[in-house]
Amino acid sequence: MFEIPMLPKWLNRGIEECFPTQNSDKTLSDCINNAYKNSKKLRVKLGIDPTGTDIHLGHSILFKKLRAFQDNGHTAVLIIGDFTAQIGDPTGKNKTRIQLSEQQVKENAKTYLTQLGFGKPSNESILDFDSKDKIEIRYNSEWLKGLDLNSIIELMGSSTVSQMLSKEDFNKRYNSQIPIALHEFLYPLLQGYDSVAVNSDIELGGTDQKFNIAIGRDLQRYFKQKPQYGILLPILTGLDGIKKMSKSESNTIGLSEDPLSMYSKLEKVPDNLIPSYFELLTELDLDLIKEKSPRDLQRRMAFEVTSLFHGKEEALKAQSNCEKLFLGLKEKVEDIPEISLKEIRFPVKFFYLLSALNLFKSSSESKRLIKGGGVKIDSEKVIEPDMVFNSKQDLVGKILQIGKKITKRFEN
Repeated sequence: MFEIPMLPKWLNRGIEECFPTQNSDKTLSDCINNAYKNSKKLRVKLGIDPTGTDIHLGHSILFKKLRAFQDNGHTAVLIIGDFTAQIGDPTGKNKTRIQLSEQQVKENAKTYLTQLGFGKPSNESILDFDSKDKIEIRYNSEWLKGLDLNSIIELMGSSTVSQMLSKEDFNKRYNSQIPIALHEFLYPLLQGYDSVAVNSDIELGGTDQKFNIAIGRDLQRYFKQKPQYGILLPILTGLDGIKKMSKSESNTIGLSEDPLSMYSKLEKVPDNLIPSYFELLTELDLDLIKEKSPRDLQRRMAFEVTSLFHGKEEALKAQSNCEKLFLGLKEKVEDIPEISLKEIRFPVKFFYLLSALNLFKSSSESKRLIKGGGVKIDSEKVIEPDMVFNSKQDLVGKILQIGKKITKRFEN
């Protein structure tokens, strides 16, 4: 990871890049040291667009870093992009995104805050929502919804087409003659204007957000504010060990997943992911990576991460249950999340059952995994997709395991 001279230990871990660089007149280290000397609270911005319903571990890296700023006396400015979510961030997309309705965005925002621990004590939540001087929750519709045409033209006049086409995703689409809708150029400008509206000192983002954060700096200069610093954190690789963690790739671990599902996925991550998961998802000493075997590291990392989101007691239960499942001791397994069969019409073929329970996106996907030996019932592989279950009694009480991802107990 990127090493930044003079940064405090609580901040330095896991940073990929920060800017402006150390060759500038004032560095991020100077900013933090001056704030400490002058007893100033830095305003640290993190924007999230509620375009879905789930936050996964990849997202949690940013929130953990934001919490570190809170714990060291600074103010987290959490911006819910309820306006920008209706446009959709074009970053990483090779086509124009479908725009969401205002109601969809509002519902998604509620689930996001719940997963971050809103309403819980600070020692049980990812962000500290208890200390009112350490958190601001702002919705960007507050300042974006009321922009008139003159204001929008002024915003657009602060940037150029060539500047927008320097953004990698736009550049690829332009050169490949894939349409770019004009409103997509507005997205980085509106997100950048968020930094002006809240007068942020620092903005956090993934490495794919560098362009958007830099636009925020440009707009702050344009509106006579001091430009924010950017801190970029790595994009977490998903459970497949290849692509970034993303729900569309079916390689995620959601923060709202039950302890057993979370633990069982984490303890099976590919060996090549262990160092990055250790560094980005835990606070464990990184020297452990040199001393322990991959299997020991998987279990330790899985326990630490599950403890962070569910507490040590639940993490210990999950660890014990995983071992029992591995040994085939299903009758001794406790607290496995249940999945109801009450909406299923019997008799039913196995592949259709799994897709009807929303465990797969499609019947063809469920067939593929069953044939590949990735599905077990009571620790026994079922490799025949067309296997027929005649009644609920064939399944009630049995444990379903799907690859590394899902463990459920069938209930009536």
